[in-house]
Amino acid sequence: MDTTNKVTFPTIKEVPAEAWQKLAQKKIYFGHQSVGYNIMDGVRDIMNKYPQTKLNVVETLKPEDFKNPLFAHSPIGQNFDLNAKSSDFMALMDKGVGNAVDVSFFKYCFVDITNETNVEKLFDEYKTRMSMVKDKYPKVIFVHITVPLTTKQHGLKGFIKKIVGRPIGGYEDNINRHLFNERIRKEYAGKEPVFDLAAIEATYPDGSAAIFESNGKTYPRFVSEYTDDGGHLNEHGRKKDAEQLLILLANLANK
Repeated sequence: MDTTNKVTFPTIKEVPAEAWQKLAQKKIYFGHQSVGYNIMDGVRDIMNKYPQTKLNVVETLKPEDFKNPLFAHSPIGQNFDLNAKSSDFMALMDKGVGNAVDVSFFKYCFVDITNETNVEKLFDEYKTRMSMVKDKYPKVIFVHITVPLTTKQHGLKGFIKKIVGRPIGGYEDNINRHLFNERIRKEYAGKEPVFDLAAIEATYPDGSAAIFESNGKTYPRFVSEYTDDGGHLNEHGRKKDAEQLLILLANLANK
């Protein structure tokens, strides 16, 4: 654990009331798979705790449902198929959602990027497609999301791999996820909205970083307290991620 550089995330209470009021008037779309469902469960948790964050959450991808303000979400593409997610997102925008929505975004899942993924090729494809959809729908705010991480392999299997010098499960894949996320940050941070999901997942409640080392380099990993299976968000993890997503969206609405 790195305790030298601690991160402090904003809180719901720091966002002015008018920002939540403006957000409630927006039309938002979020395409995802299972971790996205975790986040949306967290959104409901936050709304129950903080009435000022109340939004009209609807699971839909039908353009006709975007006549009124809502936070729409739905599954998009297929896990293990990166092209399907970005192409389905573009197709959905072209079916009418792009002309109706104010804010739109989708995310890859941790299973989509492994140690065998060609990160440079993937990022180039992502950048090209996002550039195309932004050109088509200049009034829409598109948010970029970093890829979620996984924890290291625990228990007997992890111990044996460490003893015999084999890579511990969860580490190798996280390296490529981190490399992709670094490309997202370098390309868009400070220029376009970025929801840094990976950074939130890799930060302990006290603000210190969850890390591991490989070949003399340091990489982030998923905080084990935020997950029950090593990849998906538990109740604590989903609330933490959902709070930061809602704060980002409220700040965008308030500009």
